[in-house]
Amino acid sequence: MTHEVRVFGLQGVPEVEPGDDLAALLVEAATRAGGLEDGDVVVVAQKIVSKSEGRIVRLEDVVASLRAVELAGDRDPRHVQVILDESARVVRSRPPLVISETHHGFVCASAGVDASNAKGEGTLILLPLDPDASAARIRDGLREGTGREVGVIVSDSFGRAWRQGTTEVALGVAGLTALLDLNGRLDAAGYELHATVVARADELASAAELVMGKLERVPAAAIRGVDAAGAGSGRDLVMPPERDLFR
Repeated sequence: MTHEVRVFGLQGVPEVEPGDDLAALLVEAATRAGGLEDGDVVVVAQKIVSKSEGRIVRLEDVVASLRAVELAGDRDPRHVQVILDESARVVRSRPPLVISETHHGFVCASAGVDASNAKGEGTLILLPLDPDASAARIRDGLREGTGREVGVIVSDSFGRAWRQGTTEVALGVAGLTALLDLNGRLDAAGYELHATVVARADELASAAELVMGKLERVPAAAIRGVDAAGAGSGRDLVMPPERDLFR
């Protein structure tokens, strides 16, 4: 286990447009930051991944349903319609707030649909269709562009039911362990752990946010000094329905 970790932002990534080679843009940013090393973890904000994949909706193209109007409150019902379209089910609602389960299995506010950092008024950004596949494509592109074997996390901000504020979570994962299972290991006092599974990918996503920030326009970061290599996925972090006590 390392006792020193370095986290640094990958600055200078331009405004991302649909169809852009995101991995190539990240290679350029990493080169400016001194380059990547084998074992680094690159954390990429979901927004630029979604933009590059064309996961963008314009409200002028949306027709609201009666259900969307009921849930909208003082929000544009077309915005709520997009949330419903991205949802497998609505978990809780208090207009205009909607907590829903996405088609990926994530339970979050507004199904991850967001207007912040979108290009132009009336534009919404959706989550990637397959965040794990997105992370894998970026990882392949980084390997091709740098010759380095790195892990990749596609991250987003989620609220938590019993805590104030948001924190970063890993939506998509490639080339690293998402969950660190410590069951069966002994702690410093010799006690055998029986229910300790660490959300390692979420921890790394949150660490990266310290240098990315919400307002700093640094949409990616690299983490060095964490032995996280593995074959995990973002799906590993989704609570199975049979273990969910809050549904």
